[in-house]
Amino acid sequence: MNTFDNRKDGFEKKFAHDEELQFKATARRNKLLGLWAAELMGLAGDDAKAYSMEVVKSDFEEAGDEDVFRKVRGDLDAKSIDQSDHQLRRTMEELLVTAMEQIQSEA
Repeated sequence: MNTFDNRKDGFEKKFAHDEELQFKATARRNKLLGLWAAELMGLAGDDAKAYSMEVVKSDFEEAGDEDVFRKVRGDLDAKSIDQSDHQLRRTMEELLVTAMEQIQSEA
C-alpha cells in the first residue's frame, strides 16, 4: 500500500466512525426528547419510556428530523400542551448536544 491508499483508508474509517457517532447521538437525542415530551404530557415510568421509544422509532420514517418533529408536535398538540415550534426545535438542538456529550463521555 502506498501513502495515498493509507490516507484513503484513514479517511474512510473516520467517516464511518463519525457516521456511527451521529446515528447514536441522534437516537439518544430522540429518546431524551421523548422523555422530555412525556413529562410535559404527564407520563411517567413505563409510559414515559414507551413514549420515548415511539419517538425514536418515528425517526425511521424519512431522512432528517422533520418526522420526529411532527411526531412530538402532533402529540403535544393533541394534549393541548403549549409549546412553540421554536421551543421544540431548540429543545431538539440542545438535547442533541447533551446526547453527544453523553456518548463521548462513555467512550
